[in-house]
Amino acid sequence: MSSATLSPAAAKTDAPIPLRAHLRHTGALIRRNLLWIRQDPESMFDAILFPVIFTLLFVYVFGGSIGQSLGGGQDRYVQYVIPGLLAMMGMNMAQGVGTGFNTDFNSGVMDRFRSLPIGRGSVLFAKISVELLRMLFATVVLLVVALLVGYDVHSWSGLVASVALSAVFGSALMWVFLTLGVIMKSAQSVQAMGFLVLMPLQFGSSIFAPTASMPGWLQAFTDYNPLSTLADAARGLMEGGAVGRPLWVTLIWSVGLTAVMAPVAIHKFRTKS
Repeated sequence: MSSATLSPAAAKTDAPIPLRAHLRHTGALIRRNLLWIRQDPESMFDAILFPVIFTLLFVYVFGGSIGQSLGGGQDRYVQYVIPGLLAMMGMNMAQGVGTGFNTDFNSGVMDRFRSLPIGRGSVLFAKISVELLRMLFATVVLLVVALLVGYDVHSWSGLVASVALSAVFGSALMWVFLTLGVIMKSAQSVQAMGFLVLMPLQFGSSIFAPTASMPGWLQAFTDYNPLSTLADAARGLMEGGAVGRPLWVTLIWSVGLTAVMAPVAIHKFRTKS
C-alpha cells in the first residue's frame, strides 16, 4: 500500500512522535489501566492472594524440615524463604502482563489503540508501569504476612534495595511476556508457555531451598539462573551477607533481556496484523 492511500489517521500514527508526547500518552494510558483495575477489583486477586498463599504454604509445610537443614527450625526458614519469595514477585506479575496483553488484543482493545495517533511504545510502557505498581502492592502484602509469621528485618535499606532489584528484573521479564502476548494466539497459550519456562527456573533455584544438596549439573544451572541470583542478592541485602556476584549477574540478565526483548516486543506490536 502506498503512502498516498493511507488515511489521515494512519499517516499521523506513522509520523515521528516527540518524547514529550510519548510521555503524555504513556501517562494517559497508565491512568486508563488504573481506572480499569478500579472497575474490576478482581484483577487484583493474584497480587493479594499469591504472597499470602505461598508464604503460608512454604513456611508451615516445608519450614520445619528445610529449616533443620539450615541449622535451625521454622524460624530459620522464614528468614531464608521470604527474600526468595520477594524475588518471585516480578516473575509472577510478568506472566500476568502477557496474558492480559493477549486478552486485550483478542478483545479488540489494542486495534483501537493502534488506530490512534499515539506512540506504539507508550502502550507497552504503560502496561509495564501498571504491572510494576501491582508488583509493589503484592510486595507490601508479602511483607505484612512475613512479619506476621515472624520475619525479622535486619536492614530496611537492604529491603528497599531488594524490592528495587526485583522490580528491575521483573520489568525486564515483562518484555518477554509482552512479546509472547503479541505472538501467541490465546491467553491460555501464553499462560502455558510461561508455566513451561518459569516452573524449571523457579524450582531449579535457591528460592525455596539451598542448592548444596542438588546434583552437580543442577547446581551449575542454579549458579546462572537469574531467579536464583536474584534470591541470593535479596538475602545478602536483607540479611547482611555477600551480594557482589548475585547482584551483578541479576543486573546483567535484566539489562540483556530488556535490550533484546523490548525492541522485539515493540516491533511485533507495530506489525501485528
